Amino acid sequence: MDSNALKAFLTIVDQGSFSEAAEQLHLTQPAISKRLAALENQLDTTLIDRSHRQIRLTDSGSRLLPHARKILDEIHNARISLSPDSGSLEGELQIIASHHIGLHHLPKWLRRFKREYPQVTINLQFMESDAAYEQMRKRNAELAFVTLSDSMLPNFRVFAQWPDPMAFVAGADHPLATLKKPTLADLAQHPALLPDTSTSTYRTVSRLFLEKNLPLHPLMPTNYLETLKMMTSVGLGWSVLPLRMVDESLKVLGVKQPVTRVLGGIGLTDRQPGNAAKALLCIVQQEEDHPE
Repeated sequence: MDSNALKAFLTIVDQGSFSEAAEQLHLTQPAISKRLAALENQLDTTLIDRSHRQIRLTDSGSRLLPHARKILDEIHNARISLSPDSGSLEGELQIIASHHIGLHHLPKWLRRFKREYPQVTINLQFMESDAAYEQMRKRNAELAFVTLSDSMLPNFRVFAQWPDPMAFVAGADHPLATLKKPTLADLAQHPALLPDTSTSTYRTVSRLFLEKNLPLHPLMPTNYLETLKMMTSVGLGWSVLPLRMVDESLKVLGVKQPVTRVLGGIGLTDRQPGNAAKALLCIVQQEEDHPE
């Protein structure tokens, strides 16, 4: 089986479109269609149903899908095993970072990485953590730096991790800011500014309120923590934010229940990181083990 044909098949499935798959692989649409047709002829079966406007896998295509990913992962791993362990690193490194990590962690990593490995080109995408997991599943990056999820699938591997302590906060003029020792019951009387219900932060906070049988009143959810910080600072509600984001515009509320999350760098269990990825992970762990 030709690896380029398998790559074309997977990209069509992941992109959900022949034209978008062609763009992703820098091919013309006839060229990517030809690769798929060659694979189908070799296997003597139809893999993708072309009779609908949306891409649909046939039964054969569904059965081939996990094997195709595994084959390409093994080819990738073989190339990694044959690459030299020493010498100057070069080439491209594709990574994904959540917006929060991109603002508050990534700059110091990349400054050091570019200083030590100037021949490596970083291709960087920013997106929410949930979207990053999906892009990693499609092999669209080698590493992703995200909020680690308590529901992370076993095909993901954590290469580096560090705690990200958080705090209950409110604006300086918010009524909660005047309380010496506010409780969750006090917070329950005011709107909460929290990320989406699908996030680990929301689930952690929601669990605390459920355990106390208290209502939670989320207002205008957004996964952009900088936006939550702004809305909190002007008094629209209370929030839970990483301690590193707290400044004079916010008042830390002395709520007893601690909240933390774990950030980390992930890859795929069956796909080995290359030398450039390993070098970046080493820098990440060193920097986060000894933060300034």
